[in-house]
Amino acid sequence: MRLDDFDPNAINIEDQRGTGGGFRMGGAGGKLGCGTIVIALVGYFVFGLDPVQTIGGLQQMESGAGQQQVGPAAGGSDASESCTVDALSRESCNALSSLNKTWEPLFAASNIRFERPKLVFYSQSGSSGCGAAQSAMGPFYCPSDQGIYIDTDFYREMEQRLGAGGDFARAYVMAHEYGHHIQTMTGLAEQIRSAQQQNPSRANQLQVRMELQADCYAGVWAAKNRDRIEPGDIEEGMTAAHSIGDDTLMKSAGRRPVEAAFTHGSSEQRMAWLRKGLETGNEDACDTFADMRRRG
Repeated sequence: MRLDDFDPNAINIEDQRGTGGGFRMGGAGGKLGCGTIVIALVGYFVFGLDPVQTIGGLQQMESGAGQQQVGPAAGGSDASESCTVDALSRESCNALSSLNKTWEPLFAASNIRFERPKLVFYSQSGSSGCGAAQSAMGPFYCPSDQGIYIDTDFYREMEQRLGAGGDFARAYVMAHEYGHHIQTMTGLAEQIRSAQQQNPSRANQLQVRMELQADCYAGVWAAKNRDRIEPGDIEEGMTAAHSIGDDTLMKSAGRRPVEAAFTHGSSEQRMAWLRKGLETGNEDACDTFADMRRRG
């Protein structure tokens, strides 16, 4: 995908790489420890989970009990330097810039307040407003500080372990996480968290719909930049969407797919909603909750 070079004054970047920062437990009261890290590792490599976007992860990480952040203080970094560390960093910053340029005018036209998210680079471990950032989590969005957290080594893992390589596949990942920022800005994310807490038995079902909507939003962004799409890009995106479907990941891990355990949707669902965004180019078509409202 041919994206323009980023404007360093138009994107918010925080760089935690090489700072020696990260996360330190604040005593016995801390909730994140070795067990949580193991769960995160299993979640990523087996299920492809984004722990911050699961209801349990949100409840645990946003509480922040007994936790202390160390390392870089909240704030920005020099985008010109952080975004040019390597090719994947530049690519991520170019995608963020394009996403801002695409979505900000849509919010303005609807008279909805919009704030640009920040892109946070970290290596192996770092800290976020939602708690620890670990490479095992994969890229994630933290609603508390409106940050998209990425260890760019994930993209190499995605290509090597999942067979989902290519610049458009990587842009899809970024656009998906940006989709969660859109949900935060519209207030939907808070509504869904409240519904999950009120009815835990439907938590996973609601979460799947959140993830599928983010997939659709990723497709809408690509559609609105269709003149930048190159041959093979759509196939890369579809391959990535298929590779990170819950059923495909479970089968790859030697497990029988169980729909009740899905948190992101099946491969078929993820491909379908990404395709819907691509074909319509209309964010209003991304209402993954419509049938639930009709049923009451």
